[in-house]
Amino acid sequence: MSAVSYRNADVDGFNVFYREAGRADAPKLLLLHGFPSSGHMFRDLLPKLADRFHIVAPDLPGFGQSDMPSRDRFAYTFDNIAKVIERFTEVIGFDRYAVYVFDYGAPTGFRLAVSHPERIAAIISQNGNAYEEGLSDGWNPIRAYWEAPTEANRQALRAMLTPETTKWQYTHGVPDATRVSPDGYTLDDYYLARPGADEIQLDLFGDYRNNVARYPAFQQYFRTHQPPFLAVWGKHDPFFLPAGAEAFKRDLPQAVVRFFDTGHFALETHAAEIAEAIAAFLAR
Repeated sequence: MSAVSYRNADVDGFNVFYREAGRADAPKLLLLHGFPSSGHMFRDLLPKLADRFHIVAPDLPGFGQSDMPSRDRFAYTFDNIAKVIERFTEVIGFDRYAVYVFDYGAPTGFRLAVSHPERIAAIISQNGNAYEEGLSDGWNPIRAYWEAPTEANRQALRAMLTPETTKWQYTHGVPDATRVSPDGYTLDDYYLARPGADEIQLDLFGDYRNNVARYPAFQQYFRTHQPPFLAVWGKHDPFFLPAGAEAFKRDLPQAVVRFFDTGHFALETHAAEIAEAIAAFLAR
């Protein structure tokens, strides 16, 4: 087992905090977290794969320990987040790597793949969507904001930033909630409570419509480049439906799709099983 190191990278003046494990000469694996989390969500996965891979798990801009500049200094869009993470991979020397994408990490990682397909060795998607049929009715309040970006619709989304909602995201669909450590959602709530974090997250809710608009481009990348693809999906996810996992097979006939009896944050309960699936998949 390899120890995890905690580092900071200067990305053209933007500080990106990241976790790192594994030998520098091992195959590279980039882990991209989702909302409202940070690289902390990979705390159980990192040590399970570090004997075989060189792994980095950055905190996205505005999340975790990475810089969270004010909205007048940094426009919080998924395009801009992806640009920072793309430069981050260049700064740390990740020239070719497999990428694990979850939730917000999916539109970030898929942008990296479209921009530089030659850098992507494989993709693991854990509840990381790229198809409209994967979006549940849980997106309806956010869709309402896309269709009518009024202040009332924006303020209605604050319900998604409360501690109760964060805990629900972690525990919904989990057969045994006692397996979900409170550490993850408590830390997320700490970051969400920072001054200005709420407005940043509301901006990203609004910008997510541009991820859906780019689904055809992501799908074209899949069809054209046929990256080795593994979907590991919490089948009770209230936001990203199993149909979204199955849809990858439409463009990637060789994709491997695995479902687990858990919810959105599948690593909270199934890190060991998902690590085994990843190791077997990447070994091929």
